[in-house]
Amino acid sequence: MSKYLIGRLVALFPTVLLVALFAFFLMHLVPGSPAAVMLGPEATPQDIQQLEHAMGFDKPLIVQLTTWLGNLAKGNFGDSIYTHTPVLQLILSMAEPSFLLAFLSLLIAMLIGIPTGILAAVKRDSLFDQFAVTSALLAASIPSFWLGLNLMLVFAVKLRWLPTSGFESVLHTGNLVNLRYLLMPALAMGLPSSALITRLTRSTMLDMIAEDYVNTARSKGLRESVVILKHAFRNASVSVVTVLSFTFLNLMSRGVVAENVFRLPGLGRLIVMSIMRRDYPVIQGVLLVVAAAYVVINLLTDVIYVFLDPRIRY
Repeated sequence: MSKYLIGRLVALFPTVLLVALFAFFLMHLVPGSPAAVMLGPEATPQDIQQLEHAMGFDKPLIVQLTTWLGNLAKGNFGDSIYTHTPVLQLILSMAEPSFLLAFLSLLIAMLIGIPTGILAAVKRDSLFDQFAVTSALLAASIPSFWLGLNLMLVFAVKLRWLPTSGFESVLHTGNLVNLRYLLMPALAMGLPSSALITRLTRSTMLDMIAEDYVNTARSKGLRESVVILKHAFRNASVSVVTVLSFTFLNLMSRGVVAENVFRLPGLGRLIVMSIMRRDYPVIQGVLLVVAAAYVVINLLTDVIYVFLDPRIRY
């Protein structure tokens, strides 16, 4: 296991390096001068030349790449062209709402999807099972932005229970009440995501319940709750964890829409604004951070497999 973890940790670097190369060459694949694209059509040739010199665009491509990778190794992502703020500082300042939103959305999806899927499998072909399958199909068909706007209309405009936009830091203030800013966008993202978890939990539990070891556990006189949760669901949890990791990664990407609908100062809104401003250093930095998060989450998922099922060996 330790050798596997070391190998996976070593494999992180080539993956992140490939993403870094992609982010670097993406800027240079833009037709014309990157500096001209950043400054816009109203820029004068002198302005373009000055920016090219300031950012090193007038140097050979291999020199630019080597310098940029060297700065990345030191933790220097460069400075934002628009705000002149260090890119890493800008990303860290906006990472909290994005990751909290993804975690809260996943928590809502889990609390709905896993119990519903288990009960639907236990009560197969019952009225509850039919209701759960139909509700999951409807939830998967609802666009997150449409659901978010309707939640805003009900809970913010009419009932005035929750704020429509903005965010106050939970980590800096230590006040969990600030999570109210994320509740509606988390519901808008978590409810549709619970559909996949419900359906996969149900189908996996149906397979586990039909296994001989479950019937053997029942024949020993164990309580039905112990048979379902300790024996059947524990073996089904490997597949459930897989879909949870996939769902979390999906929520991170879908957070771009939610952050713009609810005006959350997160990474999704940051990258949208950076694209509109042609702030390429920020775009490159966000791509690298998100790619690193993807790789780390996949690694954690593989580690969790071993604890859930001791038969798994790497």
